[in-house]
Amino acid sequence: MSALELKLPPPLVTVLVALLIYGGQRMTPSSLSVSIAPGWALLPLGVSLLLAVMAVAHFFKAGTTVHPHCPEKSSSLVAHGIYRYSRNPMYLALLLMLVAWSLYLGWLLAPLGWALFVFWITRFQILPEERTLTRLFEDEYRAYCQRVRRWL
Repeated sequence: MSALELKLPPPLVTVLVALLIYGGQRMTPSSLSVSIAPGWALLPLGVSLLLAVMAVAHFFKAGTTVHPHCPEKSSSLVAHGIYRYSRNPMYLALLLMLVAWSLYLGWLLAPLGWALFVFWITRFQILPEERTLTRLFEDEYRAYCQRVRRWL
C-alpha cells in the first residue's frame, strides 16, 4: 500500500486539479485558449450535480458510508440505480465538474488535467477501495466488477 492511498479526499484533489488548470490557462499563451460561451459549461455541471446527488442518495438509502477514507466501513454493496452504469459515479461527477470548469476557461490543454485527475483518483482512491470491497463482499463484488465498468 502506498503512503498516498486514501489520503487526499477526492473533492480536494478536484480543487487542486481545478487550480492547476486555472494556473495553466493563465500562464500559457492566449493561442492555447478558445472563447466558448460560458453557458456550455452548464451542461456538464448539471450532469455532474445530478450524478453526485443520485450516487450519494443510493448510499444513504443503503445505509452505507460515503466517507472516502473509510471503505472498510461499507455495510452493503450498492449495485443498483446509477451504479449499474458506473462503479464510481461520485468520482465521475467530480471529473465532469472539471470538464465544466475547463469549458468555462476555454483552455485547450485542460484535458491534461482531466487525465491527471483520472490517474490520481484511480491509483490512490479507487484501487484501494476496490481491494477493500473485494475483501468485504468477495464474489458478489467480483461479479459486480465484471458487469460494470470502473468509470463509464
